Amino acid sequence: MIEPLRTVKTAPQHIALIPIQVPRAEIQKVMGPGLMELKAAVAAQNIAVVGPWFTHHVRDPGAVFDFEICLPVASPVAAVNRVKPAQWPAMTIVQTTYHGGYEGLGGAWGEFIAMIKATGHKTADGLYETYAVGPETSMDPGAWRTVLSKEVAAP
Repeated sequence: MIEPLRTVKTAPQHIALIPIQVPRAEIQKVMGPGLMELKAAVAAQNIAVVGPWFTHHVRDPGAVFDFEICLPVASPVAAVNRVKPAQWPAMTIVQTTYHGGYEGLGGAWGEFIAMIKATGHKTADGLYETYAVGPETSMDPGAWRTVLSKEVAAP
């Protein structure tokens, strides 16, 4: 199930990220280890995480996923190994929240894209998934919440 479409203006936010390119079938193999590596690097620098982790898909997913595993942080991180400092920019996004396990994300994205088209919004290539509530918080996939976002394209 997804919530109604909403439009949000984001504020700039420091992030720490790990860029990854993998075939679609391998995303589950790299996500967990990448997130653990990112969290460890941020913790080693004594920098506070200030929100839920998210992924930024640089372009809409196809056969290869070109994405970044991201953590919002209180201050810039120093680059170490694969971890890089960056900033989530101020932008206007359309978003919804999906309720359920990760296996339903594909269908949720389909619904979300249809909602975007029905409202006439034009969006930029790429997308964001913010994992607001997941297995680290609840064992019940029905309680999980993933925020789906796309940037509104400049006119």
